[in-house]
Amino acid sequence: MELLERIRETGSISAAGRAMDMSYRRAWLLVSDMNRMFNAPVVESQRGGQKGGGAALTPFGEELLSRFRHMEDAMRTALAGDLAWLEGNRSQAEAARK
Repeated sequence: MELLERIRETGSISAAGRAMDMSYRRAWLLVSDMNRMFNAPVVESQRGGQKGGGAALTPFGEELLSRFRHMEDAMRTALAGDLAWLEGNRSQAEAARK
C-alpha cells in the first residue's frame, strides 16, 4: 500500500520504488501482481515518450488504498485495549531496549 501511495505522489513506478529503496523491477513486479490479483487494474502506466511516461492509480486502485487504510484504522481501534495491556505488561528491560 505504501508503494501505491508513492505512485500517487510521484506519478511514477520507478520514482515510487526509489523512494522506498526498491528497485524498479521489484516495484514493477509488485504493481503487475496487484493488477493481476483483482478484476480491475490497480495502476495504469504509460511507456516513455515525449513526456517520459508515468503511472497513476486507477479509480479502483484509489478505492483499494482507501479501504485498506480504513481497515488498518479499524484494526488499531479494535485492538487498542489489548495492545495497551501488552505494553503495560512488558518488562522494564524490554521497554528500555526500545
